[in-house]
Amino acid sequence: MTPQIISWIVSLIAGGAGGNVVGALLKNRNLGPMLNTVLGLVGGGLGGQVLPSLIPALGGLFGAGDAGFAGNGILSAIVGALLPLIVSFLKKPAVAAA
Repeated sequence: MTPQIISWIVSLIAGGAGGNVVGALLKNRNLGPMLNTVLGLVGGGLGGQVLPSLIPALGGLFGAGDAGFAGNGILSAIVGALLPLIVSFLKKPAVAAA
């Protein structure tokens, strides 16, 4: 496998995990496991692969890129967690935790 493919795999897994973690932690903002996972995957792909290309400082800060798999995973998990959170604020109002 090439480093680029491994980098994409790391991004997608970390993003999906980040989306599910934010859904589990914030019950009143949970969009459901499927939507959290899909949005996390999209966010992870954007966070790990696209953002470092658009904003080189992010890639340097987290060590993202072909060789920085750990930094790539961290950035992907962060963006993968933020995307479902942002969508939850746009989609529905907060529900009081019971």
